[in-house]
Amino acid sequence: MDTNRCSRLGVVATLASAFAMLAFAGAASATTQVAPVNTTPPTVTGTADVGKTLTAENGTWANTPTAFQYQWLRCAAAGESCANVPGATQKTYVLVVADAGHTMRVRVTAVNADGATNARSAQTALVTSSESPKNTARPTISGEPTVGQELTADPGTWSGAPTSFAYQWLRCDADVTVCFEVGGATGKSYGVRDADTGFRVAVEVTATNGKGTGIARSDLTTIVDPRIAITNGRPTLKLISVRFSGARVYARFRICDDSSKNLTIIEKDSRPGTVSATRRFSTRIAPQPCGVYTRNWLPAPRFRHGRYTITLTARDTSGSTSVPAKRTFSR
Repeated sequence: MDTNRCSRLGVVATLASAFAMLAFAGAASATTQVAPVNTTPPTVTGTADVGKTLTAENGTWANTPTAFQYQWLRCAAAGESCANVPGATQKTYVLVVADAGHTMRVRVTAVNADGATNARSAQTALVTSSESPKNTARPTISGEPTVGQELTADPGTWSGAPTSFAYQWLRCDADVTVCFEVGGATGKSYGVRDADTGFRVAVEVTATNGKGTGIARSDLTTIVDPRIAITNGRPTLKLISVRFSGARVYARFRICDDSSKNLTIIEKDSRPGTVSATRRFSTRIAPQPCGVYTRNWLPAPRFRHGRYTITLTARDTSGSTSVPAKRTFSR
């Protein structure tokens, strides 16, 4: 046999084998080095309501993903302007108060040995709350309670994802929590005025969502100070209002005094030709330097009908007495 011919045949066979191996390797590389490709977008299941759980469905993918990663997104009403929700990287997500009024999406990232690809779901319905607002931390007031200064309300914290807050400022007595609304004072801020001198101030906040309303009241401020320091040689007493509830009398009055001690309040019912009736009260918190107080009493039977006069005076611990303040009524 021709040895040269055998040698040439051997070389040809070796080359053919090498080309076959290269072709096989190329084909194998072409079928494995491809990252996942999304063919059906992810979806979100669950109810878009605060406190409820949303679940991410992966969608469908080509090229055999081996793992999935998740990031929940908080978006505007139409699904735009999305931002990552910090820490929300699980397949499920519990909606929180901050989500109310937004829509949600989930971004799913599919991973295999050759790379990673992400796809987003469509947005959910607008997140709502199924309960009316409930206060979890009371409203607060910042600012100095002094005539001419401004107070500002913070609504506190609420469950139920309120969509709006309304405010009503209140004047309250110095020593008993008897409060009434200040007409027209419904803004977030309140300018302290002369009429507030001696009162404490509070704010009542009404939170509203699509399910209803909730109301909460702040703590009281300290007693409102006058714009200019008050000095007087003896107490002063001014009647603010007197009203009747049935036969019972309710009197509100402002006392100012230099002393830091409680005072005695003397009330007298009188009518010409009739023996007067006198009673005494005391302040529970001293004027600082002024305080507004409400006291109530049931007049003696002889003063429950006809015309008579109520007289109030304040006496401090030194024995100094205010000028009497009087109001006459017909019953």
